[in-house]
Amino acid sequence: MAKGRRTFLIGGGCTAFIKASIATRTTEDMGLEAATKALLDAGITYDTVQMAVVGYCYGDSTCGQRALYNLGLTGIPITNVNNNCSTGSTALYTANNAVKFGQAEVALALGFERMKPGSLGTNWPDRPSPTALLNQKMEEVEIAGLGLNHGPGAPRMFADGAQEYFQKYGGNIEHLARIASKNHKHSVNNPYSQFRDGWSVEQVLKAPKITNELTKFMCSPTSDGAACCIVASEDFVHAHGLENQAIEIVAQALTTDNPLAYESNSAMEVVGYSMSKNCADQVFRDAGFKEGEGRDQVGVVELHDCFAANELIMYPALGLCGPDEAHKMVERGDNTYGGKYVINPSGGLEAKGHPLGATGLGMHFYIMMQLRNWAGPMQAPGLFDTKDIRGKYGLVHNVGLGGAVVVSLLRRPEFFKEGGEDGRDRLGYNHAHECRRITMNDVDKVNSKKESSPYLMQHAKL
Repeated sequence: MAKGRRTFLIGGGCTAFIKASIATRTTEDMGLEAATKALLDAGITYDTVQMAVVGYCYGDSTCGQRALYNLGLTGIPITNVNNNCSTGSTALYTANNAVKFGQAEVALALGFERMKPGSLGTNWPDRPSPTALLNQKMEEVEIAGLGLNHGPGAPRMFADGAQEYFQKYGGNIEHLARIASKNHKHSVNNPYSQFRDGWSVEQVLKAPKITNELTKFMCSPTSDGAACCIVASEDFVHAHGLENQAIEIVAQALTTDNPLAYESNSAMEVVGYSMSKNCADQVFRDAGFKEGEGRDQVGVVELHDCFAANELIMYPALGLCGPDEAHKMVERGDNTYGGKYVINPSGGLEAKGHPLGATGLGMHFYIMMQLRNWAGPMQAPGLFDTKDIRGKYGLVHNVGLGGAVVVSLLRRPEFFKEGGEDGRDRLGYNHAHECRRITMNDVDKVNSKKESSPYLMQHAKL
């Protein structure tokens, strides 16, 4: 078991994820909205927060301070992090460890992004990209046997991973279309989602081709948005009467690449198969399970589906099925309502959107709301049909190439007890499945009562 004390998610907030071409919002005001909602949900003010970690990929230094200063200049440590697509979960991992190992009783993790339209690119063309060798390795793998692909770098890499899976174990592009259609249909029930079109398998297949294997509707879009989670100790939960909404972070890990990514001539390894497997295995070990066990106790999953190809190959990496059973899992419907797991009930990155710094925190927000049983039309059934008051686990998987993976295992604690005032009362609605913008009155309820700046508030935009 991992050492340290128990930690809990006590508050969460999210903005709508929107398309960059229609964006009118700054990272600062989106960050303020997500953090305000999380503080209202937790029933605390910013004065209570003892440290913050803020994640983003596209922004100058100290963007985190600028976003949180609208809530107060309390002097707490604020750290900014960047870990590609796993940036948001890396922020949460850092905040969680601070609480777990006694550096703070309450820590806030915030992530946001405002992205340019189109495929991801570098902001630093005057120097080599840190993922240049991964791209070179992928080309070598294609030449060695997969066959040359086409398209932008990121979708091409993940598409090659799917092609390797097909060659080894079976399956085809239709399985990717079924995954994408499943996610787009899930997103219809998510008011935070960028796309709510519910594309059919046929529509997904007929969409414009991005690579040999991937169509447009199998790919996550560039997005703008923010998300926030607040972590607290068990003592804090009881002292503030949050037993009716606190969700335990039972285990959490962050892993990076091993030599297989560069030495195995495997496209699946290049896009993080073993990195994800190692992270998930560590998390389940830390949760007290024996090798290979525990997955049957998971009921709901937010999985990093930057492309439908990645969702397919991550099913076995996370231990949700055998190495050769991912396409069979799709055929059985064991990735949606009525199946063994509900995977990406939010719509996933393909439909919900993928603002890099916010993505991982948004995933944790959705699983937290599932385990509170607040998710409304997105609610996964059967999570609490058990003799154990804690119900089934929720699993989060967030991967960034270059590389880093965060996996979290969440669950209701044994003291969870519904009733009394909770975050829905404090916000005035159920923000788990209703999306509203905040007001200055909302900010006034949670900002610092000791160290606020009228000058900054005068310039705050909502």
